[in-house]
Formats: sequence, C-alpha cells, structure tokens
Amino acid sequence: MARTDSDEQGARDPGDQGRHADRGGRGGRAERGEHADRGERGDHADRGELAAYRLRRERELSSLYATARSLAVLGEVDVVLPSIVREAHELIGSDFAYLSLLDADGNLTLRATAGTISPEFSSARMPPGAGLGGRVIETTAPYWVSDYRAADALDHSSAFDLLVSSEGLVALLGVPLLVGDRVIGVLFAADRTERPFEKDEVALLSAFADHAAIALHNARLYEESRVALRRLRDAYRVIEDQVATMELAAAVHEALTHVVLTGGGPGDIAQSLVDHLQGAVTIRDRDDKVVATRCPDAVTPGVDPSLERELLEEARRTGRCVHGESDDGTVLSVAAIQAGGSHLGSLSLRRRAATESADVRMLERSAQITGLLVLMRDARVEAEERVRGELLMELLSHPPLHPVHPALRDRALARGVDVDRLDVLVAADCPGRSAADIVRELHAASSEWSGLAGEYLGRATLLLHTDDPETVAETLHHRLRRRLGAPTLVVADRVTGHDRARSFTLAQRCLDVMRCLGDTDRGSTTRRYAMYALVFDPGRAHELEGFVTDTLGPLLDYDRRRSTDLVTTTAAWFTHSGNLSRTARALHVHTNTLLKRLDRIGAVLGEDWRSADSGLRVHLAVRLHQLRGVLDGPVGEGR
Repeated sequence: MARTDSDEQGARDPGDQGRHADRGGRGGRAERGEHADRGERGDHADRGELAAYRLRRERELSSLYATARSLAVLGEVDVVLPSIVREAHELIGSDFAYLSLLDADGNLTLRATAGTISPEFSSARMPPGAGLGGRVIETTAPYWVSDYRAADALDHSSAFDLLVSSEGLVALLGVPLLVGDRVIGVLFAADRTERPFEKDEVALLSAFADHAAIALHNARLYEESRVALRRLRDAYRVIEDQVATMELAAAVHEALTHVVLTGGGPGDIAQSLVDHLQGAVTIRDRDDKVVATRCPDAVTPGVDPSLERELLEEARRTGRCVHGESDDGTVLSVAAIQAGGSHLGSLSLRRRAATESADVRMLERSAQITGLLVLMRDARVEAEERVRGELLMELLSHPPLHPVHPALRDRALARGVDVDRLDVLVAADCPGRSAADIVRELHAASSEWSGLAGEYLGRATLLLHTDDPETVAETLHHRLRRRLGAPTLVVADRVTGHDRARSFTLAQRCLDVMRCLGDTDRGSTTRRYAMYALVFDPGRAHELEGFVTDTLGPLLDYDRRRSTDLVTTTAAWFTHSGNLSRTARALHVHTNTLLKRLDRIGAVLGEDWRSADSGLRVHLAVRLHQLRGVLDGPVGEGR
C-alpha cells in the first residue's frame, strides 16, 4: 500500500494504535486536528495521552530548534547531517533512518545513517528513477509505502531489492531535500515491519529534510566562500610576489642603468647582481677569460669547469639562460653575452637557491647590459686605435727630412706620445690571425713604451721608444704568442734619421727572410740578420745584384739560354752537404743525371766551384739569390 502526503488517512483500529504506541513509546495515536475540535478531543482522550502528546511535541520542537541552532554555526556537513538523521530516527521511532544525496550521475548515494544497518546497505547506490527515492525525486513530494517489496507502483531495482530483503526493510518513508525547486537528495525513515506513516511523522521528517537541505546549501555557499577567499588569498600572494619581483627588477634595472651612466664596468654589474640575487657571479670575455667575479660571504666561488663549459655552449647555441646543478647541490645559471650574432662573453650565477623566472630575466637583462658595455668599450678602443693608427700612418708616410706638423704632434701628445722619441719600429706577423687582431694586442701594449700601434700596408706595426730593441722584441713576442695562441714572428728595427718608412721596409722584409730561413716563432731585431741585409735592405739591392752576378752570372745566363735549372741543382747540392744520393732524391733524378749536371756546372763556373773558398762564395750567392726571389719574385724563368 502506497501513500503520498495528500492521501486521506483513514481511522485505525485500536490494535494498530497500540502497535505504534509500543513502537514509538508514545501510546496510541488518536484522530487529531482536522475532524474534531479541541473540546471533543478533551472529552474523548485520556489526560495521560494529552500529556504524552504535548511532551512529544515539545521534544520534536526542541530537536528541531537544536538542529536549527547547529545549522546556525555553519558546522561541517559531515557532522550536521548525521546529527539530523539521528534526531529524526529517535523522534519518529523507526528502525533506522538514512539520508542519500544525488551525485553527478543522478544516482542516490547514502551519506548519513542512524540505527542498525549493514555495511552493504550503507554502500548501496540507487540508479536514477528507481525505487521510492526515484518517485520522491520525480514528484518533489514525500512518499511512503507500508510494504516496499509489494509496492508495484515503484520502479524496482533488482540489486537494491536484494539488499532490502537481506536488510529486512518493509515500511519506507522518503521526503525530498529541496533547494528552491531542485531536489538534491532524499531523507528516509524505514521499519522492518509493515505499517503506515502518519501525517505528523511525514511533516516531522520533512522538517528535518528541510534542515538537511539548508545545511547542504549553507555548506555549499560556505565552501564557495572559502574557495573564493582562498583564491583571493592566492591571488593576493601572487600579486605580492609579482610586486616584489617587479620592485627587485626595478632595483636591478636602476643599478644597471647607474653602471652604464657612470661608466662602470663588468665588476660593477657583478656586484649589483650579488647584492640583489645573493649568489656568486662571474663574467667572462669572448675568450672565456674571467674579467670580473664577485661572491658573497656565504657562497664559495668554486664551480665545476666541465658543467660550466657545457652550459656555456648551450647558452651560446640557444641564446637563452640555461641552468644546471653541480655535485654539491648548487645551481649554476649561465647566460651568453651576445650582440648581432657575435659572442662577447658569458655571465654566470651560482647559488644554493633555485633560479626563478624573474631571476632568469634579470640575468638575461644583465647579460644585455654587459654586452652593451663591451660594445661601448670596443667602440672606444676601436676609435682610439683608429686615431692612433692614423697617427702611425701619417708618421710612416711623412718625409724624413720634413718636420712633423704641429697638429700631428699635438694629437700625439694628447695621447701621451712624443713623436720625436719614437725611435724603434716593430713589425709582427702571425699566420691564421688577422692584422687587426695583432694590432689590438699591440695597442694594449703600446702604452708601456708610450708608442703608437696600427696597421700599415697590411702589416701590424708599432712605433715606440726604447733603449733596448732586442728586449722589446722578445717581450712582445712572448706576449703575442700567449695572447694569440699561435707561433708569432716579431722584428724590431732602430729608426735612423727619422726615416720610419725605411725601418718599416727593413722590418717587413726581414720577417719574410726569417720565414724563408725556417724561423716561424721568434722575436728579434734586424741586426741579428745583418748578414742577410743585402736581401731585405732595398738600399743595398745594387750590392746584392753585383755579388750574385759576379758569382752566379754565367750559370744564370746558361739557365736562361738553355731553359735549364742548374742553379736549383747547385742549391740542392749545398743543402744536402754534397751527398749525391740525398741530392738526387730531392731533385727526383737518377744519380748519373745528377753527376752530368754537376759536371756541366763545373764547366760553366770552373772546376773549383766546390772547393772550400769558392764553394762558400757560390753557396752564399745561391742562398741570397733564392731569398731575393722569394721577396721580389723570380729574376728569370728556368727549369
């Protein structure tokens, strides 16, 4: 038998009233309210029953008040809902009561219970539209059945019916939990014996259901407010962090701007980063040499070189700041200093704390500022080098017998150079490195001797003042060798009569002679190669020509007329100390062929050309002839 709240309740026999009285502890229920006035009830009801009725109503009101008061303190739903179900169970007097809520899929899921109930029943889920709960949700009104298993009007669930049988559930009352017009769950009261539910029981359970709905709605609102508050706090914390980051970035930017405006250097940038980022900072130049390092007291400056090289290569490849953790747990961040595709150096930060995105931006900004400083420095250096190079070119191009123009003298004096004291010229050469690279190093060293460095006719040149050209040549050779990392030739010549152009010619040709003689890494003066002065001194070219013609003239004429190359055969014979086998192998000829050539040379120069005196003269003439050919080009063609 099924009833809704609108069904008319018939009169019950005294036996039924006694059964409900025994179950609820409230005595027999009499017909109340709708069909008899208070006077008639007083005439027909026992005074004890009236007192019990009033006591029960007081308990119900007190329980509802207590429930309402518990809702007012916004307690946790998992605490309030079991309290509501427990109060409903006690006041209605059912065997057990439970409350189920709709989940996202529309299933009714049990959330709170009171009374004896099995774990299997507590974990049961009722699918949408099934059972008495489905009817309550569909009609949004209370509904009860005196015998659930016999209620054919309900859409039964076989799984739930099995639980009903095992639980012994018979009579069941369900009332909706409404929030506005929306059902969010159902509050149930159940008995294990068949019986109807009275209107006051339905009304009481509905009141508890309303309280439960309020609790859930309040909890939802409270949770939403807590989530909103948490989000506001998180947002405020993010804003605070961003403001702090912006303030730090502004402070770093202001410090870096101050460094640029005041003409500071890499050391000032490193110190600014140490002050704001609290880590060890190292700045390297384009050759990976340390130009500045700053370290707070709490951090040691050591770092794993292999890790730093690996990170530097990645930073140069990507153009971004990269990070790595060393064996001791410190974090190394490296940013490449680049401009226009040119590598200018690197900037690294090492500290215990992880590098945040704001720190990365500061490092990259600092690398940009450092690159700007490097470019500004290079521009100043290049401008100064260009000016000094122009002064050098004017001095080397200046006629030796004419006085130096006062304007030129003043420009040199403005740079601490007295042109009248520039009495030594130095020329340098390093295969594989441009003249500009060598000039840059000579320019860095020029201030030590109050000199001028520049490029003249494609050769790196330095004019300076010294009393010891030999020592200067050796010192510059060692310095250039170390800085350029390659074999270097350096020649110094004493300027005589202010004829600087002649000294340049001598030094430049002496470099070529040194290289022809097999000297590829040396610092020397032209005096040490005086025996070859006939070759590299243009002023003695006529002496060289006379010596070679007197000694080798007939052989040179023979080669020109016959298209032979007996001069080369002569040179090879002297080079290999007269050993026939080695000389033949060097000339790629048979020994008999070599002997015939040697006989022909004797016929032209005289049979004594291999004697001690004549041989020395012929050997020297051949060597000078070859050197002249390297410096000035071959005098004649031959084979």
